[in-house]
Amino acid sequence: MSLAVNLFGRKPADALPRTGIIDIGSNSVRLVVYQGPARIPAVLFNEKVMAGLGRGLAATGRMPEAGVILARTALARFAAVAREMEVTSLRTVATAAVRDAANGPEFIAWAERLGLSIELLSGEQEAIGAGEGVLSGIPDADGIVGDLGGGSLELVRIKDGRVGDRVSFPLGVLRIAGKRGKPLDRMVGRLLEQAGWLGRGSGLPLYLVGGSWRALARIDIGLSDYPLPIAHQYTMTAETVRRLGRTIPHLGKPKLRSIPGLSTARAGTVADAAALLGVLLRQLGSRTTIVSAFGLREGLMFGMLDADTRAADPLIVATRDEGRVLGRFPEHGDLLDRWVAPLFVNDPVAEARVRHAACLLADVGWRANPEFRAERGLEIALHGQWVAIDPSERGQLAQTLFTCLGGGLAFPDPLPRLTDETGLRRAVAWGLAIRFGQRLSGGLAGPLTRTKLSIDPQTVTLHMRPADRALYADTAEKRHIALAGFLGRRAVVKS
Repeated sequence: MSLAVNLFGRKPADALPRTGIIDIGSNSVRLVVYQGPARIPAVLFNEKVMAGLGRGLAATGRMPEAGVILARTALARFAAVAREMEVTSLRTVATAAVRDAANGPEFIAWAERLGLSIELLSGEQEAIGAGEGVLSGIPDADGIVGDLGGGSLELVRIKDGRVGDRVSFPLGVLRIAGKRGKPLDRMVGRLLEQAGWLGRGSGLPLYLVGGSWRALARIDIGLSDYPLPIAHQYTMTAETVRRLGRTIPHLGKPKLRSIPGLSTARAGTVADAAALLGVLLRQLGSRTTIVSAFGLREGLMFGMLDADTRAADPLIVATRDEGRVLGRFPEHGDLLDRWVAPLFVNDPVAEARVRHAACLLADVGWRANPEFRAERGLEIALHGQWVAIDPSERGQLAQTLFTCLGGGLAFPDPLPRLTDETGLRRAVAWGLAIRFGQRLSGGLAGPLTRTKLSIDPQTVTLHMRPADRALYADTAEKRHIALAGFLGRRAVVKS
């Protein structure tokens, strides 16, 4: 079967192609349409139906009729939506439930009559896709990926940007429903031992993929009043997981419904997901979990990229694209980063990339009311769909944009709960430097290419041609003085 088909033979009106993936899982059926840079395209459309195709499969060997009807209805709608959105290529994949069910071939034949060419992924392909998905969003990930679906659990070793050993187990959240305590412990232990995976996670984090485990993280975020409602790269210790396993069965439906972002359909599986995760952590020897919002679908797309595109930093690619869409001058962010960089040569590499991302986003608030530009920058940094950035780095990004867009030197809530004072002060310095560069240049390329900054123990010096001296008027001078003062130096101009 073709990996990607030009389903409707039409090109979208927009110059950027639209790519769609229909994922027929054991628990949900989902369509996601992407548009944007190949390395990290934006999600243009995302819809799922909780069909539960894997429910009861272990006992009957068949997908339930009610689930099949829901899935068929969803597929018909998704095919129509993709046609209306002028999706250029649509890839349809099916996993454990369709793969294992006696009525799977009949289901596939029906879907193909809609024009959908279904790839029936093996457990091996699922595992590789999950591992690639985590690497696409967390490029430096080093540990074990656990991808929990409705019908299966895949474990994958990832390191140095590569997928290593992988295995698939019949431990989907629908298959283990109601199995808790010693029976579950023995089942998981036996399967891991047979596959040679007992203790393989010692000293390594477990990267969590799948809706049920993301729901588990959302519950912990809600119960702990964590200040950032973003599941991606949220961490939970083994002790936190054990606590959740004890707590969740006693939470009433009203409490679960009150948790932001928690799907009511997922609420019914989180107790089993927590029980399995607790057992798995103990059997693997892992002590920490890291949630990944990226999984199979993103991994399938990542796996089709060439080596150079795969190697690109997804944070920089995404923020550059956002700046292109929302800013005034597309080239401004990269130039601005090069212009301020001489002041911060001692920044660690990890922080320098956050500063670069901030420069790329520095103009995103220009359409906002001037009184709320700083708040706009704060919101974009904290709640944007960024990957390859941890919560502390999000705090730095937010502080930089808040300061450069006029928020001043204050540390707005919740940033001090995400990033330490040293990191926030460094971000304030970045913000003041960006603010100076934007005012001096007017957001244009020419002044940034003809001037440069330098720093020594006493001064922050702007080097500029005499012909450009008119650019250094009152407002630019004030921002130069503010930057130099924050760095404990004097502002100097040299020709």
